[in-house]
Amino acid sequence: MWSYHPDLLAKPVPRYTSYPTAMEFEEAVAADDYARALDTVGAATPVSLYIHIPFCEQICWYCGCNTGAAGRSQRLTDYLTVLRAEIAMVAKRLGGRGRVGRIAFGGGSPNALAPVEFVRLLDRTLTVFDAHRPEISIELDPRGFSSEWALVLAAANVTRVSLGVQTFAPHVQQAIGRIQPLSHIERVVASLRLRDIEAINFDLMYGLPEQSLDDLDSTLDDAIRLAPSRIALFGYAHLPQMIPRQRRIDDRNLPDARLRFEQAELGYRRLTDAGYVSVGFDHFARADDPLAAAAEQGRVNRNFQGFTDDDAPVLLGFGASAISKFPDLLVQNEKRSGHYRDLVNEGRFAAARGVRVDGGQQRRARHIRDLLCAGRTIVEQTEFANVRDAVAEFERRGLVAWDEHSLSICRDGLPYARHVAAEFDSVRGGLAPR
Repeated sequence: MWSYHPDLLAKPVPRYTSYPTAMEFEEAVAADDYARALDTVGAATPVSLYIHIPFCEQICWYCGCNTGAAGRSQRLTDYLTVLRAEIAMVAKRLGGRGRVGRIAFGGGSPNALAPVEFVRLLDRTLTVFDAHRPEISIELDPRGFSSEWALVLAAANVTRVSLGVQTFAPHVQQAIGRIQPLSHIERVVASLRLRDIEAINFDLMYGLPEQSLDDLDSTLDDAIRLAPSRIALFGYAHLPQMIPRQRRIDDRNLPDARLRFEQAELGYRRLTDAGYVSVGFDHFARADDPLAAAAEQGRVNRNFQGFTDDDAPVLLGFGASAISKFPDLLVQNEKRSGHYRDLVNEGRFAAARGVRVDGGQQRRARHIRDLLCAGRTIVEQTEFANVRDAVAEFERRGLVAWDEHSLSICRDGLPYARHVAAEFDSVRGGLAPR
């Protein structure tokens, strides 16, 4: 049983899909910095691509993603035209440099596109980049899945599919505006496996409105029975002031902090008891999945898709709001689709805001990554003046431990991993450099 310390959990901390976080991005870092970063990519540098489709057929009330209703077909057509143009523009700047090993399609819901449009977009990407049989992954809304999509994914050599499941409890689905019966998810999984797509991820959530421990337990029963390769169990973040669509959720029906903690603990216990390997604080992988092997070998990384075995030093994001990552730069495209379209149509890179990552911030980023991905980090005496003081309360409660210069998160400290990591954050933490 995890120990519950509400005072420690009360402090809001980021998910650290990047460090510095997007909250630190500024408009002073933008297109020119992005162009210079592209010019530093070497001929053989491993590169991953992320392609953002900010549209869904139906908008779920809980969703915090940058997405909108697909609506008019012309809106999608215009977006795809510009997206293909941006991909070609960046590829031209690279001039054949960089070796693309992974391509991820996310959103929104990429299957808001017609299957033929997905094929055209993937074909354009494979044509203009140096990409020889890359790993291709895609996020799908099961409600928009069809047998045609299954055939297209198999023909396109898609290697991994992530399904937005969230919950199997009908009354919780009703409370979040996402109705998708268990029988439908079963058919989607069977259809993918029939076409030899075995790498299937489930995204599940706890902390949802009207969700009890029994509701989550039942959802976990069904998820374990369907045996996806990976399961991500996210905590719902209710931020109606920032995300207007969440105002449709009655916050009086949300689990309280204690119940959320118990739900996270239940998820961890049920999934690990079922043989899934715990990766970080909210991902789980079957023992035969590459992410489980990466966890065993200490090769897990963290990026905007969560915990991953992708170790490429460069991630190029395409589409409105997509983020690109270089060793010394994080930069985000214009969020608004109309402004994004205008920039690309003018022949300009769409990067609109970002942050430079100097040597000191890179060291902090490594500590945060190592704590979240591996549960430990090595802190040299010359780095910080007060590191032991900063984590003393976590140590006193048995949540972290020291072995000379090695700081480790204890098993009981897993729910507090982000809070420990936040101490290394120059904005939110208490560590001062020497």
